[in-house]
Amino acid sequence: MALLITDDCINCDVCEPECPNDAISMGEIVYVIEPRKCTECVGHFEQPQCMEVCPVDCIIPDPDVVESPEQLAAKYRALTEPQTDPA
Repeated sequence: MALLITDDCINCDVCEPECPNDAISMGEIVYVIEPRKCTECVGHFEQPQCMEVCPVDCIIPDPDVVESPEQLAAKYRALTEPQTDPA
């Protein structure tokens, strides 16, 4: 699954720089996680880094974006592998 930041977020700014995929950004009210970029740190770390540093535990699995570990690994590869020029 991708992760989701709940309304309990206190905008402490600690999660955004921890995301290796740049999936976290400031939303209208609280930080948000872009599901297309979130791999739950698969390929980078053992645990999601945003969850590790969040002081209020407001980051949870997103029930609307269910992904297997294999899908997360494939997303990691797609985000990190250099794109080849078909020319």
